[in-house]
Amino acid sequence: MGNSLFNEFTKVSAKQWKQKIQFELKGEDYNDTLITKTPEGIDIKPFYNAEDLPEILHPMPNPAWNSCERVYVAKASGANKKALQSIKKGTESLLFVFPSEEINLQELFDEFPFETVGIHIQTEFLSFAFVKELTLFTKDKNAKIYFQLDIIGNLAKSGNWFFDMKKDLQTFYEIQGFVKEYNHIKSSVSIDVSLYQNAGAHSVQQLAYALAHAHEYLNYEENLTSKFTFNISVGSDYFMEIAKIRSLRLLWETLAKEYKLNAECFIFCLPSMRNKTIYDYNVNMLRSTTEYMSAIVGGANTICTLPYDAIYHKDNEFASRIARNQLLILKHESYFDKVQNPADGTYYIESLTEELAEKALALFKSIEAGGGFLKQLKEHTIQKKIKESAAAENDAFLKKEKTLVGSNKFQNLEDRMQNDLELYPFVKTEPRKTLIEPIIEKRLAEELEKERLKKESL
Repeated sequence: MGNSLFNEFTKVSAKQWKQKIQFELKGEDYNDTLITKTPEGIDIKPFYNAEDLPEILHPMPNPAWNSCERVYVAKASGANKKALQSIKKGTESLLFVFPSEEINLQELFDEFPFETVGIHIQTEFLSFAFVKELTLFTKDKNAKIYFQLDIIGNLAKSGNWFFDMKKDLQTFYEIQGFVKEYNHIKSSVSIDVSLYQNAGAHSVQQLAYALAHAHEYLNYEENLTSKFTFNISVGSDYFMEIAKIRSLRLLWETLAKEYKLNAECFIFCLPSMRNKTIYDYNVNMLRSTTEYMSAIVGGANTICTLPYDAIYHKDNEFASRIARNQLLILKHESYFDKVQNPADGTYYIESLTEELAEKALALFKSIEAGGGFLKQLKEHTIQKKIKESAAAENDAFLKKEKTLVGSNKFQNLEDRMQNDLELYPFVKTEPRKTLIEPIIEKRLAEELEKERLKKESL
């Protein structure tokens, strides 16, 4: 475009822009007025230009993303019915959550379109026999299976191993050795990054813990051939979340190359629970919509829906339909699947991606120097750091520096929720003996909501 209109304008440096802004501020300090400091220790500037681009750019063509819905497999017949209905109404993959291995797979997958719908598997137990049974059941069906197996994630979340460390590791790597012979098993190692986000960790911590968490599996078996799956909760800081996902791909590529592994990873995203509320619950739809958008632009492979009322209502068709349609609209009406690399070359996102990756890599190296992720979990160092981050976020929430519309700002005082709670929406305390202190997921608005519920009874 040699005759471009922009050729008529001279280039303006960042220094010139800053001088002009400083003049317009009429004595106000540029840094105090316009620089935003994030919990990650990053200074967000009021403008970015080509001078902010990293020396080396990392093009990231976005994968063809697909939508996903969660199906809890309490009974095979009921789960089969829900799965087929969801597929008929537009979902492209399914996350099956198994509370027990005593399930009739033939009944569960009756008339299931394996060729077109991806299957993600989460289990609330650890069983080689179950993985073997499901693998053999699906091997000739042209299926795509993603086992989300994460024994370290279970330890971090529950405070205990499934059995004990020795048996968990033995079973986990026995599974890895078995499934690598089957091409339809696309992933069998998962890293639950969502746990850290929903407990209050900031983005740099999430990235560093994800990398250190994954590194523990490589410490025990360097030759893992499975593509790693990272389960990520996406929050409402739109650009930060885009950069977080992109940074994770860069960090994993760096680590995987050290072990001569597949540098690709599979990113499974779902909206954060941390910022969801029971009061003014319809705002949850707006929150999850921007979170879906961040996941898409950031480069997620699969995006799982979260109904706006999931924290206090049992599964229901209306909320599931709304959540499903949010992604359908983004794909088929907003064309969010048409541009392959929407964030490449954007000054702000490229700069933010690089800075997040650098800070996360430094924290990862610090964790490794301190003995590794498992050691720091057992010493409660990881838990302590997440608590500190969560406390700072909670303090900002109480001071209304961090806003949840309808919760700590712009409240509708006529809202009544006491009689609408089908599920208990708060952290449940269950005194029990654990090997380590578990990492507790907690929504930001919980304490405030408890107070409002009490007042409803007066």
